[in-house]
Amino acid sequence: MGELESFLNELCDAAAVETMKMFRQPMDVVNKDEIKGKSNGFDPVTIADKAAEKAIREKIKNRFPDHGILGEEYGEENTGAEYCWIIDPIDGTRSYISGLPLWGTLIGLYKNGMPVAGIMHQPFTGERYLSDGTQSVLLHQGKRQEIHGRKTLSLSDCLMLTTSPKLFEEEELEAYERIENACKLTRYGADCYAYALVASGQVDMVVESKLFIYDIAALIPIVENAGGRVTNWQGGSAARGGQVLACGNVEIHQQAIKLLNT
Repeated sequence: MGELESFLNELCDAAAVETMKMFRQPMDVVNKDEIKGKSNGFDPVTIADKAAEKAIREKIKNRFPDHGILGEEYGEENTGAEYCWIIDPIDGTRSYISGLPLWGTLIGLYKNGMPVAGIMHQPFTGERYLSDGTQSVLLHQGKRQEIHGRKTLSLSDCLMLTTSPKLFEEEELEAYERIENACKLTRYGADCYAYALVASGQVDMVVESKLFIYDIAALIPIVENAGGRVTNWQGGSAARGGQVLACGNVEIHQQAIKLLNT
């Protein structure tokens, strides 16, 4: 295990102490959309989100005081640095407060604005999907296994995931539905776990929109170093979020891009 992989695991250990205290326990939930004045939205945050991010930030500052940090709950610090850590302490908070194990802690590392390494940790199941920039691996039950995307060659054989079709705008929904109708099977609601399943060859594709940088930063290296491809819907960089297409191999990605932009 290299130094970077070891440190990613250390960060996840610290976050898991905080997230697992409250998982499937009674807790107060704050709706950030209400704070922002949005009457119809529901963007939950819990004390576990905040405590986990604080724990991660503290360890990064102690180990790499010159690095930048960007987190969902506590914003930006020194983000113009060569290296910047991107944190989503609980991606999938809606699943978290519902007791579903489809959330995860996301920690990504950017160098000069581009993703180079990342980890997705699901502490309830004990799974850690990570990439140090050279390969992608799954750590689970004491085993370390290199992972790869599926070799599916046709959209008609694809298994696809998305969080919810309700998150797409009208024009986006038309494009999304072309993809869903072309695939064999679609499931909803997996958040960051969906991308881990693409990287490990369980499903072929994730199609999403309105992602923030901290929703995708850690996941890009994991999918791409497993042989997959992650871009926006036009085939450009997804490193800042937005519309995101993640596929288990380049061939399926090319087919999906073409259909999204028909």
